[in-house]
Amino acid sequence: MKDIALRCGVSVSTVSKALNGRGDVGEAKKEQILEAAKVLGYTANSAARALKTNRTYSIGIVFTDLSNSGFMHEYFASMLNYFRMEAERRGYDITFISENMGPANAGYLQHARARGLDGVAIICADFFDPMIQELARSDLPIISLDHAFNNRAAILSDNMRGMESLVRYVYGKGHRRIAYIHGNPTAVTENRLTGFYRACEALGLAIPNEYVVECEYHEPVSCHEATKRLLALPERPTCILFSDDYAYIGGINAIYEAGLRVPEDISIVGYDGIHMAKMVSPKLTTWQQNTVELGRIAAEQLIERIEHPRTTLPKHITVQGRLLEGETVRQLG
Repeated sequence: MKDIALRCGVSVSTVSKALNGRGDVGEAKKEQILEAAKVLGYTANSAARALKTNRTYSIGIVFTDLSNSGFMHEYFASMLNYFRMEAERRGYDITFISENMGPANAGYLQHARARGLDGVAIICADFFDPMIQELARSDLPIISLDHAFNNRAAILSDNMRGMESLVRYVYGKGHRRIAYIHGNPTAVTENRLTGFYRACEALGLAIPNEYVVECEYHEPVSCHEATKRLLALPERPTCILFSDDYAYIGGINAIYEAGLRVPEDISIVGYDGIHMAKMVSPKLTTWQQNTVELGRIAAEQLIERIEHPRTTLPKHITVQGRLLEGETVRQLG
């Protein structure tokens, strides 16, 4: 940095500001400094930076693959990608931490401290796991996705509003016998179920208990069996809301096996808005979660907490989604 300063005729502090993207250096001078850094082969010394700032510029990610789908789950893959992009834009690396790393029973918190992580994002996990609870109670900067801990930052997809919107949409298409195949018990499922029942109650719909069935998220086989149960009812529903767009594969196969057509004989709706939903035929009607904003805001809020711990309050930020109108809901009446 001293060599760059000498070459450009500026102070070392000005070089530092230019290299770190500070706005109080003129554009012409900044370009001159960046060009000199390139010519001289300047590379930031991460160890020196860590000593000076008392930060490692490394963020931990807790991603426990509950459905064994890994990064095939487009919702998480997309959200993590935008989290990574925002973190890297701000000069941070990300690393995954697991309860299976290091000494037995070490826990997420111990792994985070051993690695010197500046903060941790809990993206996918059993939020009631004692090791996750320990991490949430620590003094380490934390942010969670779709689960809110007390006095901790959280980024939440508006699952309640999403489900309410889907119910109102199919109701507007004339459907009154609406069934819901929901995912396994989580905070997300609870919010979606509340949205489902709230919308039905507001619309004056009495939903039979047998119209609400559980399956595994992102699991076509489980959704296939749940759909068969609904189709076998004496008075089957005219529309089925599926737990997610990927599980819908099992559901639509059960419908076809029963000799029924979509949407002529029965209507269906998904959730998540993954790319596949736009490519299948008929095009799936679904609720698209905003993974771009979920990932970006999560990284932004966590880094703000890391860099300004005394002035950044933990927020619960809700990110809105949108309805993608496809071809799988028939107009009745």
